[in-house]
Amino acid sequence: MATPLSDPSQSPVQTVAVVGLGTMGTGIAEVLAKAGRTVVGIDISEAQAAKCVAALEASTARGVERGRLTEQQRAEILGRVRTSADLRTAADADLVIEVAPESYEVKQQIFRELDGIVRPETILATGTNALSVTRLAADSSRPERVLGLHFFNPAPAMRLVEVVSSVLTAPAAVTAVTNLALDLGKEPVAVGDRPGFVADGLLFGYLNQAAAMYEAKYASREDIDAAMRLGCGLPMGPLALLDLIGVDTARTVLEAMYAASRDRLHAPAPILKQLSEAGLTGRKAGRGFYTYEAPGSPVVVRDALTPLEGGDLVPGREVRSVGVAGSGTMASGIAEVFAKAGYEVVLAARSPEKAQTAKARIGKSLARSVDKGRMTAEAAAETLDRITATGTYDDFADVDLAVEAVAEDLEVKRQLFAALDKVCKPGAILATTTSSLPVVACARATSRPQDVIGMHFFNPAPAMKLVEVVRTVLTADDVHATVREVCGRIRKHPVDCGDRAGFIVNALLFPYLNNAIKMVEEHYATLDDIDAAMKLGGGYPMGPFELLDVVGLDVSLAIEKVLHREFRDPGLAPAPLLEHLVAAGCLGRKTGRGFREYAKR
Repeated sequence: MATPLSDPSQSPVQTVAVVGLGTMGTGIAEVLAKAGRTVVGIDISEAQAAKCVAALEASTARGVERGRLTEQQRAEILGRVRTSADLRTAADADLVIEVAPESYEVKQQIFRELDGIVRPETILATGTNALSVTRLAADSSRPERVLGLHFFNPAPAMRLVEVVSSVLTAPAAVTAVTNLALDLGKEPVAVGDRPGFVADGLLFGYLNQAAAMYEAKYASREDIDAAMRLGCGLPMGPLALLDLIGVDTARTVLEAMYAASRDRLHAPAPILKQLSEAGLTGRKAGRGFYTYEAPGSPVVVRDALTPLEGGDLVPGREVRSVGVAGSGTMASGIAEVFAKAGYEVVLAARSPEKAQTAKARIGKSLARSVDKGRMTAEAAAETLDRITATGTYDDFADVDLAVEAVAEDLEVKRQLFAALDKVCKPGAILATTTSSLPVVACARATSRPQDVIGMHFFNPAPAMKLVEVVRTVLTADDVHATVREVCGRIRKHPVDCGDRAGFIVNALLFPYLNNAIKMVEEHYATLDDIDAAMKLGGGYPMGPFELLDVVGLDVSLAIEKVLHREFRDPGLAPAPLLEHLVAAGCLGRKTGRGFREYAKR
């Protein structure tokens, strides 16, 4: 069924000139035309203008095929767009949006020319995400009419629009473009003028850290990307996203961010410069962090860095039975995962009662799976029968793999590993699920450090597909091979990483969360605007403050402190606001108040 187009009659912005008809300019032109605006598309390249028209014709044709537009609506949309190579065709525009290359020289030249062409009341908007709107406005003869209007790619699909004011921007201009954004079906977020604004300001720091992690050979590009997709629910991994954005573009944005912040986390990773200067700028060049079928293609092809299928050449050890130590949510979730995969499981806690409570929790989880049609009642009963609940670690005597999921306290874990060392048979693998503590410290508490490895599951373990497999410098090759093989059997995706704070996911996730808190501390943006920006502009399943309240502010602070202590980077120091909230007992959803307040259950 075709959707009715919006009525623009109440808006003061009727005619819009879009200067620069690349991918972003074409997308903006489409959004405006669909909302009933008259659009003048301007590009110095006639070939680019023709490409824009062809793209609009193809996009609207798909809209008709899918029943979203009628043929008449399509004809009306295409009739509202005309293209030109002459900037003077912007003379009658109520609003001009420039999306030219990220260069002060190019953008200032456009604005200087527009000053002599458009009416005094015309609003001039820049689509920059890296350059200073204030600096661009100051070079115009009408700085009060200049602002930033930052759409996200692809513009027709992405709902976020950042409306950027400089200290010179008139409130009436902000109101006019904010109302236009709402009329376009977008969600405008008002922000001040600093490089990256909200969404890119948080996103590019994270992307930069991922590039640095890859450059340090800490983890493969495939494992870094899989970890962030599967561990955080992100639509793309950071290195694939850098290739999509353009490695050169990312470097430009980061240079601007670093010039403003002097935060080392924003200093572009050297690999971004190396790839840019070699012309390996990502998808558009056919090669960046990955290699693509052709320039512009999204299809990744094998190259010299692609891991071989079945790359584990070392044979692993046989694992038939598994011990899980702990009685919390994570321990019961891990026990459920192994039992579902057919392993005999011994679930041991500090008392028989705690172990039985944990097993009962598994029973409820299995019952929910039966109710939802994910497994039969018979399969659920068989799974539960494979789990033996016990109040003593002595029952781990015959297990082939022991997985601890006790409190995130190094001394508690060391004592447990010392006990497991005495109880478990020779050749048994001892694994820790720690998310922030050194695995080697657990290994050194035993007489068999070569048999100790990290298996970092994500919560809830039955649902989350990722396991970070953490080798220490002492871990034996066959232990690593065994754990990767076991991950396959329990239908988890293993990623390899070394034994350092945060592993992959937390080392990339928590600095991003910390930077979001700093934005609020600096009164740059509100909690709601930042959460909206990351969900709508970055495709994140949760905004940073929603996620912090779910994880727990005390847990988040502990991880931030570990990262800061390990890497000694001032930019990783926990935000004071986070420390203050934790000191006040505001720990998130579990206490009813964190960054937001929650109804008591």
